[in-house]
Amino acid sequence: MGDPDVLEMVQEEERISNIETEYIFGMNEPLSSRETSFLIGEEPVSAKRFNLFLRRRLMFKKDEQSKDSIFFRDGIRQIDFVLSYVDDMKKEADFKAERRKEFEQNLRKTGLELEVEDKRNSEDGRTYFVKIHAPWEVLVTYAEVLGIKMPIQESDIPPAETFPFSYMLGPLKLPKNVRHPRPEYFTAQFTRHRQELFLIEDESSFFPSSSRNRIVYYILSRCPFGVEDGKKKFGIERLLTSNTYSSAYPLHDGQYWKPSEPPNPVNERYVLCQNWARFSYFYKEQPLDLVRNYFGEKIAMYFVFLGFYTEMLSFAAVVGLACFIYGLLSMDGNSSSTEICDPMIGGQIIMCPLCDLVCDYWRLNTTCLASKISYLFDNESTVFFAIFMGIWVTLFLEFWKQRQARMEYEWDLVDFEEEQQQLQLRPEFEAMCKHRKMNAVTKEMEPYMPLCSRLPWYFLSGATVTLWMALVIACMVAVIVYRLSVFATFASFMESEASLKHVKSFLTPQITTSLTGSCLNFIIILILNFFYEKISAWITKMEIPRTYQEYESSLTLKMFLFQFVNFYSSCFYVAFFKGKFVGYPGKYTYMFNVWRSEECDPGGCLIELTTQLTIIMTGKQIFGNIKEAIYPMVLNWWRRRKARTNSEKLYSRWEQDHDLETFGSLGLFYEYLETVIQFGFVTLFVASFPLAPLLALLNNIIEIRVDAWKLTTQYRRPVAAKAHSIGVWQDILYGMTVLSVATNAFIVAFTSDIIPRLVYYYAYSKDATEPMRGYVNDSLSTFLIADFPNHTAPWEKRDFTTCRYRDYRYPPDHEQKYFHNMQYWHVLAAKMTFIIVMEHVVFLVKFLLAWMIPDVPKDVLDRIKREKLMTIKILHDFELNKLKENLRINSSELAKQVIIQENKVQLAKSAV
Repeated sequence: MGDPDVLEMVQEEERISNIETEYIFGMNEPLSSRETSFLIGEEPVSAKRFNLFLRRRLMFKKDEQSKDSIFFRDGIRQIDFVLSYVDDMKKEADFKAERRKEFEQNLRKTGLELEVEDKRNSEDGRTYFVKIHAPWEVLVTYAEVLGIKMPIQESDIPPAETFPFSYMLGPLKLPKNVRHPRPEYFTAQFTRHRQELFLIEDESSFFPSSSRNRIVYYILSRCPFGVEDGKKKFGIERLLTSNTYSSAYPLHDGQYWKPSEPPNPVNERYVLCQNWARFSYFYKEQPLDLVRNYFGEKIAMYFVFLGFYTEMLSFAAVVGLACFIYGLLSMDGNSSSTEICDPMIGGQIIMCPLCDLVCDYWRLNTTCLASKISYLFDNESTVFFAIFMGIWVTLFLEFWKQRQARMEYEWDLVDFEEEQQQLQLRPEFEAMCKHRKMNAVTKEMEPYMPLCSRLPWYFLSGATVTLWMALVIACMVAVIVYRLSVFATFASFMESEASLKHVKSFLTPQITTSLTGSCLNFIIILILNFFYEKISAWITKMEIPRTYQEYESSLTLKMFLFQFVNFYSSCFYVAFFKGKFVGYPGKYTYMFNVWRSEECDPGGCLIELTTQLTIIMTGKQIFGNIKEAIYPMVLNWWRRRKARTNSEKLYSRWEQDHDLETFGSLGLFYEYLETVIQFGFVTLFVASFPLAPLLALLNNIIEIRVDAWKLTTQYRRPVAAKAHSIGVWQDILYGMTVLSVATNAFIVAFTSDIIPRLVYYYAYSKDATEPMRGYVNDSLSTFLIADFPNHTAPWEKRDFTTCRYRDYRYPPDHEQKYFHNMQYWHVLAAKMTFIIVMEHVVFLVKFLLAWMIPDVPKDVLDRIKREKLMTIKILHDFELNKLKENLRINSSELAKQVIIQENKVQLAKSAV
């Protein structure tokens, strides 16, 4: 019919077409042996026809797989990392392209496999994607370099004994395959020359995806991309900083709303979303092992800490709620508020004006409701709760050390050394360095910056932080001025406005001013915090820290110092300064010689501290959770909107992840900072607000699920990193626990009314049947109205000659009138004694508990020793068997050589 070669080609094309047609129409039966041999190249087919078939098949497979594939186009090699970039039309376009070409060539030289997706295949038509796969040889080489521990034998150590009644916690537990997705193993640092030692069933799944992306990132961060200005340039971070690449991220396992389909690996993202990120699972434990396998130890350790802190808060919340209920039940029997509310007692006591000129005299019973509310938080249980919280924080930190040690053992972090990525030189540091110095350890020349070069930036940094903290104090003073100036307005308005008479019983000028002042203060805190975050990041960058660890430590110090002053300064003012330096009628102290100093309510300043703490703490938590949930969701929606379509289901797995928000290297930093600031609210001022642990508990239950939800659904997958502790935050927590003992002792002594009541009860009471009768009258001093200076007394004349004010001073008819009386010094001595006794008792208990509770539990120590012993034994047996095998081979070879020599001798003899 014609040329046989042409005929053969036509027949081959028809056969190829038939194979493709079967594939297109869903015929999923396995290919025949002839077709299989054709695909793997055993049949002698010309390269041209083979490439034609392969191109067609791969083009079709790409269309089918690209929606949610985590593999290269061959469907076999898994994508471990993705780089993306956009064509740059500026002058630097060629320079960046050359950098990328050099970088990708060097990546291939390390053994990594790359596959590039053209921009025409991307959803926006502008972005190139470079998919990276780490083959087995690369993984085993760098697993050894990084000292990754891998399983060598299933552990024979029995699980920890469960406590009695643990079955009652069944509803709180997750399924066993979710809690512990893999069995417990004895592990050893991976060595490629001992691969037979490790339990390698399937090379593609032996290394978890977190280890794979960690290895790839390690290579990316050290891969060179050229020599510029005589210096070797390397690292993906530098390329990202210069916008040579727009992003670099590992892929999520798949879509979070549906499981993977066989034969694909298990979609751990879906499992986490179903069992961890659902708000309906708020009462269940966290799948921490699965979090560690997916996100790495550093992120998992944060959730361990947050979960443990939340568990410990439950005990403090129960005790705090009990103290609140006690105050609620005993409120009606409180003699102080009974006397204040009694028209015959409190109704007959005329109080001195709270401001000059415009404020009028007022009757004590107008603060009836405020005195009852104040008693809720200022009663006998306040002292107990302050001491309890001093002990609670010690138990929290000691038990956290034990929990941390247990996680170190379970996650193979016992011999952990600092992550090398954290100790790597920052590209910015290298770029700014003009000097080089010999490293004493590596004996290599490395960039060096003299202290004199960085000293000006250190001074600028210190000055900036000081300036901003001074700005916070200035804003707090401005709020105080607002309260002082507005109080008179509120007082005169509420007195003259007839329509407000119904609300005057509970909405007094003091409460109104306190509420509006606290809300204003909270708004200022948020505004200052927003700007300072930007300033602190810029200042830290200008300091040119040498490593990422130095950068994070410097930023931590700045942010914590500022936020400490920003969030707590107003609470410190109300607790320790407000109402303490007021003076007395006729001789008041004035701020800037204009505004009269603020006075406390007759029931004390504790209720105002409670109000301040509640508004700031609750407002911060609500705002933080809304911001964490809404902010990334809105950004992701906007990115999808800018693409050609809104639907996630229409574009590839790497594009879906590319359009997600970046978690960033400082993502965990802000999570820890938020938790530590909340810890401060719970501990530093908890004597004034026993419900603070309950509010923190409710917030953290939501916080865990919000953080889990945003990590699994709204953020790109972070690069896995190791961490064996919470780092510098543990030292900060310890410092706050020590400070909290002092602050709570001072709150009980100077802000609460409990000490004056006790002094009256034991030293000045004259009623044996009702010892607290007459306390209110005893706590108020008398002032002669005629002694008012003209510029401070109210305009209208009154028919009474004296008014009362809260203090312990001699009456106007005494020879030492208006000087502090002996009861004042008795109360002051009792307050100082209480502070000393409470601090010593709590610190003694703290040190005893810290001494009695070991940092590492005994059962964990035994397990560590057992695992070390078994690991050494397994390695010894392996080496011994290998030696025996080598000796056996060598001896058999020696025997063969002897026989050959003997045969040669026999042949030689016979020949002779």
